[in-house]
Amino acid sequence: MTQMETALSRFKEALHKIKALNYSSSMLFWDASTGAPKSGADARSQAIGVLSGYQYQLMVNPQMDEDLNVLMANLTALNEQDRVMVMDTKKEYDKMTKIPMDEFQKFNMLISKSSMVWEKAKEQSDFQLFKPYLTEVIDYLLKFAAYRGYEGHPYNLYIGDFEDGMTVDALNTFFDELRERIVPLLKRIADKNKVIDTTFLNRNFPVDLQEKVSKELLAMMGFDLERGLLEESVHPFTMGADIDDVRLTTHYYEDDLASALFSTAHEGGHAIYEQNFDRKYQGTPLASGTSNGFHESQSRIYENNFCKSRSFLNFWFPVLQETFPEQLGDVSADAFYEAINRVEPSLIRIEADELTYSLHIMMRYEIELGLIDGSIKVEDLPQVWNQKVKDYLGIEPPNDAKGVLQDVHWSEALFGYFPTYALGSAYAAQLAHYMSKEIDLDGCLSRGDFEPLTKWLNEKVHQYGALIKPNALIQQITGESLNSKYYCDYLEAKYSALYGLN
Repeated sequence: MTQMETALSRFKEALHKIKALNYSSSMLFWDASTGAPKSGADARSQAIGVLSGYQYQLMVNPQMDEDLNVLMANLTALNEQDRVMVMDTKKEYDKMTKIPMDEFQKFNMLISKSSMVWEKAKEQSDFQLFKPYLTEVIDYLLKFAAYRGYEGHPYNLYIGDFEDGMTVDALNTFFDELRERIVPLLKRIADKNKVIDTTFLNRNFPVDLQEKVSKELLAMMGFDLERGLLEESVHPFTMGADIDDVRLTTHYYEDDLASALFSTAHEGGHAIYEQNFDRKYQGTPLASGTSNGFHESQSRIYENNFCKSRSFLNFWFPVLQETFPEQLGDVSADAFYEAINRVEPSLIRIEADELTYSLHIMMRYEIELGLIDGSIKVEDLPQVWNQKVKDYLGIEPPNDAKGVLQDVHWSEALFGYFPTYALGSAYAAQLAHYMSKEIDLDGCLSRGDFEPLTKWLNEKVHQYGALIKPNALIQQITGESLNSKYYCDYLEAKYSALYGLN
């Protein structure tokens, strides 16, 4: 074997072992989130810390450094798959080698425990329980930013970790563009004073029937339940441990039918992406989404563009009526569509309608910037949060659980993650626009036929995994870069029709 072939063989073996350790860590996280004894939190965090230490050692060592240097010097001799894996790993290696191993391990132990503390703090609606953990998380992020080095705002590092090439300046422009069109639309809707009844959504819906309908929806969308699992957790999430082991959760409320159904549709979009990477990437780092924004586009396109559309709800509502005859027997399909899509400021991000959702994201983005640059102090966070909710949405959180503690992300140090939710909605609208040029989108949805839609996404998006970077991928599919125009056009058309705006 040549020097390059030997280096490539060792490199792939190391990545295979890292993937196996990731799988083990994922199982611990899954158990912790879906009913494992809370008393085991310390033991799990210790185990995760040990596993993360082994991962670090496999990634950061003299042999990996030598092999990466050999492979980087021979990129043109590698096939596309290997070339992308080498370049991505080199980028990750350079990032990790600037962080001391003992601190990296302690950081992973911290976020494992802080997630458990966040859950308890949310249950008790007490930010003070979570405050010291969040303070420590932010201290680590600032320390790691100094180790890694950055240009411009330190937040550029963290948004870049989730959305390759994105910066604070670009995000500011993006959110400014959304604000210019969405805020006036919200005002026009408010001025219309149209009353939409949603009370029937809060009747008593047995959890076992909600679970049944949720699994039926997943299968209809194209998620393979033979290679996946749906469970319940406090905060819905998706975990793609492997192409053949994709797990997602939802949360059932007996007095809120829409919550579980549409969080299932949302997480189902993520899960379908995870199940449909090209099998040649299985067991490699390329078996993942190309970016968080693109991953979110798959959840948003299924949840909003597909499952909340008038065409699909006209098809699906009779099925729901049959399952819940007492609760929905006196409701019309039009009333159900309007209730599901009603615009109303909400305290809870994951329950927000499509229009106000972007305001929730902008608020969190501004807070994250402030926490990272020091203009917002952790101890002031509940007050800052409540004021921003009042300023953006005109309502006030009654407690921490419905305010600053509602999201799990900061407990897991996922700073830079929130903006990708808004980017995902914009990608989704752009993809749906171009999909409709090739497929009768409304016709398929009116028959509950997701197969052509999921197949289109399989071919255009899913199969590539992380091989093609986000901007190159949206260019390949649509012939242009991410363009928020399609998102704003979609919202204006949908909600102008719903609210009878001129």
